[in-house]
Amino acid sequence: METPIDKTIANKAIENFGIKDFGKATIREVVAISNILEKNTNTEFVHMEMGVPGLKPSEIGIQAEIKALESGIASIYPVVDGLPELKQQASSFVKAFIDIDINPAGCIPVTGSMQGTYASFLTCCQCDEKKDTILFIDPGFPVQKQQLTVMGYKYETFDVYNYRGLKLKEKLESYLSKGNIAAVIYSNPNNPSWICLKDEELQIIGELSNKYDTIILEDLAYFAMDFRENLSLPFQSPFQVSVAKYTNNYVLLISASKAFSYAGQRIGVACISDHLYSKSFEGLAKRYNVATFGSVFVHRILYALSSGVSHSAQYAFAAMLKAACEGHYNFINEIKEYGRRAAKLKKIFTDNGFNIVYDKDLDENIADGFYFTIAYKDMSGAELMKELLYYGISAISLETTGSNQQGLRACVSFIKDTQYLLIEERLKLFNTLNSKN
Repeated sequence: METPIDKTIANKAIENFGIKDFGKATIREVVAISNILEKNTNTEFVHMEMGVPGLKPSEIGIQAEIKALESGIASIYPVVDGLPELKQQASSFVKAFIDIDINPAGCIPVTGSMQGTYASFLTCCQCDEKKDTILFIDPGFPVQKQQLTVMGYKYETFDVYNYRGLKLKEKLESYLSKGNIAAVIYSNPNNPSWICLKDEELQIIGELSNKYDTIILEDLAYFAMDFRENLSLPFQSPFQVSVAKYTNNYVLLISASKAFSYAGQRIGVACISDHLYSKSFEGLAKRYNVATFGSVFVHRILYALSSGVSHSAQYAFAAMLKAACEGHYNFINEIKEYGRRAAKLKKIFTDNGFNIVYDKDLDENIADGFYFTIAYKDMSGAELMKELLYYGISAISLETTGSNQQGLRACVSFIKDTQYLLIEERLKLFNTLNSKN
């Protein structure tokens, strides 16, 4: 019985990329290889490798951006610390959906959360010369580590898989107690595992942040996308859980890319706590002759990186946040489609011999969302990634995300309604052929 993609052709495509260890292939490399195979074999691929929104962008944002462009703002440099309307709406949004107060001054537009983390890493690592390392609570977004490699800064990491709940305290403190950690970063919901840290775990992180004076970078790229709870009502409980409830030493990174399906315009906000924004650091004063975190973040780091964020995108984001806060725009209802896709796909995979790697949030089944993680018998992540390629299914290895578990990250965003039957047929064939081995 032959596989949908000839193994010789697939292996040759991988070989041509010069990738010695396929398990360490980047997302972009996996995308490129699958696209080449799809074209050369004229076989439809199921693309689960790339975390790109698969829904239409918000019409509210589009119309606000068109109106802004028609007003002539494209000829004017944006103010580097952001459009006042966006800063105000970001502050209101944090209050409406997290129940946290942040001064609009500390809500800074960034060219997507990617720039937000880059600027945060730079600023945090320059505050104190003794603190020169970023700690990742993994698994996480691989490109964030690449950012630190580009900067030449150090990082440490641990896989949270075996350290959920109260176990997190001892593990996290074993790193913070060394005195070299400038900041801790994690995503919640998590890319790639879709685990959602619980309130008790965020309390542990916040309290240790206070104890060791360590900045927390909370990546909320998938804001309020834990669909097990209704987080769509502004100024009403339940709220998006956040470390901001337990420390004033944080930066919240909120993106328009996934929650508002506005990835192409590269817009997000870095929301810096009032305390941290105005806090002075000796390292910053020595380097810039300016001591406060917020001023360096905005007027030295961001100014050097981009001289501000696209004017029209700021108008778009401001309009979307305003509509959400006023209850006119239920952005959560629109993106629940990802949860529906994940539920269908997880069943197809598990019905055909796969298991979900990160399957629990403490004693609760993991949510259905943008990503899920899969493994098959005793195959390594690299083996499984390569094997699925022969069946026209592409995903990325967990190895690249800082996970110690064997398996793959699968993204649901590009899945079409017409592909469920195709996926089921291919996975049945996969399981039939591999269960004999």
